[in-house]
Amino acid sequence: MAHYDALTDLANRALLGQRLKQALEQGGMFAIHHVDLDKFKAVNDTLGHQAGDILLQDVSRRLKQLARDSDTVARMGGDEFVILQTPISDSSEADLLARDVVRTLSAPFGLDGHQTIAGASIGIAIAPGDGSTPEQLLHNADLALYRAKSDGRGMHCFFEPAMGEEAQSRRGLEQDLRNGLAAGPSSNCTTSRS
Repeated sequence: MAHYDALTDLANRALLGQRLKQALEQGGMFAIHHVDLDKFKAVNDTLGHQAGDILLQDVSRRLKQLARDSDTVARMGGDEFVILQTPISDSSEADLLARDVVRTLSAPFGLDGHQTIAGASIGIAIAPGDGSTPEQLLHNADLALYRAKSDGRGMHCFFEPAMGEEAQSRRGLEQDLRNGLAAGPSSNCTTSRS
């Protein structure tokens, strides 16, 4: 029970961490798919949390059907999931799974007499090239997810090193804006009145 999500019966964050560590120790190539539902908040807001829970359970079933026995499907919390796809022989296998996930989660879900579409965006990191620790791989998959969502949702995106630089630039700009707002108007500024 300590390793599984109570709502979906998927692996939880702790078990995913163990499996990632094992995959890194075994060597070879594998993929991390960070899956985020595009319209989950709208379902919760319009149909209620019970419908949201049913949707998460249905999404979990669909993801398990797409995964192989050697893969791990985990719920990270909220409407975020990770698929550890191991092993893979090249990135085309990860591309194929991501396309299947997007297509499968774009099909309608039946929720208490209502039909809804969840949709999904996916960020992918490939080991060993995109990271040497579970944390680094998950972080890089998250950066790729951010790009997929900003590029229009309902798509998947592979991690690229430039994404880390973009994220640092964004954080720097946000910090500069916060500092500027906290400092208030500059003493060099004056208002002109006529």
